[in-house]
Amino acid sequence: MSLTDRDSLPAILAHAWGLLVRGGADRKSPLHTPVVCSADADGLPQARVMVLRKADPTAATLRFHTDARSPKVAELDGKPVAVLAYHPTEQMQLRLAGTGRVLTDGETVDGIWNQSTLFARRCYLAESAPGTPLPGPSSGLPAWIEGQQPTPDQIIPARANFATLWVEVTAIDWLHLANSGHRRALFRACDGWAGEWRAP
Repeated sequence: MSLTDRDSLPAILAHAWGLLVRGGADRKSPLHTPVVCSADADGLPQARVMVLRKADPTAATLRFHTDARSPKVAELDGKPVAVLAYHPTEQMQLRLAGTGRVLTDGETVDGIWNQSTLFARRCYLAESAPGTPLPGPSSGLPAWIEGQQPTPDQIIPARANFATLWVEVTAIDWLHLANSGHRRALFRACDGWAGEWRAP
């Protein structure tokens, strides 16, 4: 980001979304694996690294995949969600706030599932929900599929365990670190994403 762009609120917002879009498409991007935060039933904070699958600036959404049986589904669906990402080369931190929405059925989710590779879908064959105690170290997958790529027929039961998490972004807190002076700006959907400067 140029020195001129980091002093322009519209340029900052466009650049931030551009990096998020790249993060969803490029597994080598630092923004491909942000930290997604929520609160559990007791109100205690929960944070986990998740793979960003897609960022849509027009809809102001982020998409992640998860196991429908995971306890985090209840923590995220219809609840406040925070997403934290850092790009070391850009020296930029993004803190995003929004609302989670978990979808397990429908044409959109089916399409996403069908676009995934068989190997990627394999993890949803796990016999137990994430977080379930096990007698010893294990991937949780059935022994017959360990180290194997499933066939289309073998993967059918896994579909019931697949869910998508959509974060409807309502705010972006942007922080750029620089020896010449840090910059910070806040963008909110309720303000039409106009943005305002904040003290770093």
